[in-house]
Amino acid sequence: MAHEISENTQLKLDLKTIGIIVAGAISLASMYFVMAADIEEAKKLPVPPVGEVEFKYKDEMIRKTIELTQKDVEAIKSDVESMKITLEKLDSRLYELGKR
Repeated sequence: MAHEISENTQLKLDLKTIGIIVAGAISLASMYFVMAADIEEAKKLPVPPVGEVEFKYKDEMIRKTIELTQKDVEAIKSDVESMKITLEKLDSRLYELGKR
């Protein structure tokens, strides 16, 4: 039962359905134009400067990051130092064993 759509095809819609379709199309078109106008207005506005509070928080965040990185570097250095001492002990023991 395939229906063929052509120029002679009749479509039956009541007035309420046609009104809903027209209102929906008008609503979508008006939303598009309002949004396009808002975008154009936003393009013309100046970029807001960085405020004092925002600068303060960013500065604080950067300082904390630097402090954490510094602590990590110090921990790595102490690990390297302890590894050097261990390697020196192993080296001296191997040397003593090699003498025997």
